[in-house]
Amino acid sequence: MVKALIFLAACLLLSGAIRAQETAGQKLVGMYIHQGWSYNHPYAARTWTLENWQQYLGGISALGYNSILIWPMLETMPNPMTPSDSAHVDRMRAVIDLAHRKFKMKTFVVLCANIGPKSELASTYSYEDRPLYGIDEYIDPADPVKLGKLMAWREELLKPLKAADGIFIIDSDPGGYPNSTNPEFAYLLTAHRRMLDRLRSGIEIYYWAWTGWESYGRFHATGHFSMGTQEEIQDALSLIEKQRPEPWGVATHWLGYGAQVDAEMKDRVLAYNYGAIEADPAFPFTLFGPAAYEGGMNTGSRGVFGNALTHCVQLPNTFAFARGALGLTAERGDYIAFADQLIEGAGESIVEGWEALQGTDAVRMKAAAMKLINLSKSDLKTGKFRGLLFGDPKRFVDDLIGQLQMAAALFTLKRTLGDGEGMVTKTSVAAFSAFITAVEDWHDRHGYNSYWFWPPMTETLTRLPTDRLKPFLEGGPWWEDGVGDTPGERIGDAYEKIQTYTPRLIAAMKSALDDLRMQGQGNK
Repeated sequence: MVKALIFLAACLLLSGAIRAQETAGQKLVGMYIHQGWSYNHPYAARTWTLENWQQYLGGISALGYNSILIWPMLETMPNPMTPSDSAHVDRMRAVIDLAHRKFKMKTFVVLCANIGPKSELASTYSYEDRPLYGIDEYIDPADPVKLGKLMAWREELLKPLKAADGIFIIDSDPGGYPNSTNPEFAYLLTAHRRMLDRLRSGIEIYYWAWTGWESYGRFHATGHFSMGTQEEIQDALSLIEKQRPEPWGVATHWLGYGAQVDAEMKDRVLAYNYGAIEADPAFPFTLFGPAAYEGGMNTGSRGVFGNALTHCVQLPNTFAFARGALGLTAERGDYIAFADQLIEGAGESIVEGWEALQGTDAVRMKAAAMKLINLSKSDLKTGKFRGLLFGDPKRFVDDLIGQLQMAAALFTLKRTLGDGEGMVTKTSVAAFSAFITAVEDWHDRHGYNSYWFWPPMTETLTRLPTDRLKPFLEGGPWWEDGVGDTPGERIGDAYEKIQTYTPRLIAAMKSALDDLRMQGQGNK
């Protein structure tokens, strides 16, 4: 793996007032809009109206983004489509037109290489409520009949979206097939190339090199995951290159495979620095720190993309990523100026909230929350970046308050457990109860139910004398935590279970609290 940070800030010689799309030949600066998980509006992008898309694209365009990548979840759409699927495809067609016409942004669509729907099961859900896992089928690329049916259905689904500038084909997560090889993946990619040429000439195709196709072939065969090697990625690229699937490119993490691929394949690499803005899956929690800025700086020959899952809560990192990509500063004063253009005059209070949320000081978090509570009660006037607030500045402020209250409750619990010198006291039981209440309050707002990785929470909950939480605190990685007789069954079970991880964790915390109370813990 490439370890060195490659800083290319000088690649984009722009002033802060020049938008990226206004410069001919500009490198791409893009945002991935992930629609994989079903949760509440406006937190989950799959719930956005066309007006919401216009608001968000207006906001990120003003920051300097000139491209978007959309996962419309075509893989889960049954044949025939439900009315909600048809409506969503039509909305994505309108989004592509909007991005092109109003914001001069390039638009790309993601497809998983070999996943299709179990139509009978998928059709029992609306698009908005359909789970990501459990209604999908992994197609053997060596099976010409099944692959032919998959490609024919994809072609129908993509016809309304053929104005997109390009398609990204990811090599894994989700995707893959037991022991499938790079030649089979190269064939999959060229099959998509032929399909795209039938839809419209000139559609770009990007190989999204995530973990490596053969890496996920081993995962499906054994149930144990390991990243693909640089050599495996280069092998896949050499096979694809021989097929001459023009126009095409490679999207991959700069610090993973990207720098070496870029050195060998000039003018083809888009740095796709996944996780620099937000992880996936990720419980909604605003992040603020240097990672996003550095991710934006690490650009490939064609530019750089970032990703978010809950876009409306990741505004500081969305700002920082663009600043890094454009070679601009991201000092505290820059963040305050940005926040002032979200809500006029509130920049200092908002940035203080973002900063406090990253720390461990419960007192500071509570003080920051109190300032924001007062702000929430005032007349909120929005500024230049109002689109990023989705028409509701109060919701944005209240979201930050809820997160601060949850984090403050966690670190208060951690302190009380430390004060008890290993014993659960009455004070710590009360603090545990307060933490659960704060978690439920924030969870009720956004409704996200998938995986929740928060190391301070794991460390704190481990100190409670209860077996209720062990399934969430012990064991290996979640993707190896399934049950079944075969690797495929175990993987499928793990992926289905992860979709309800957060509500199961909350229920386990409530049961643990009841046990502690019944056992008389915390009487001292």
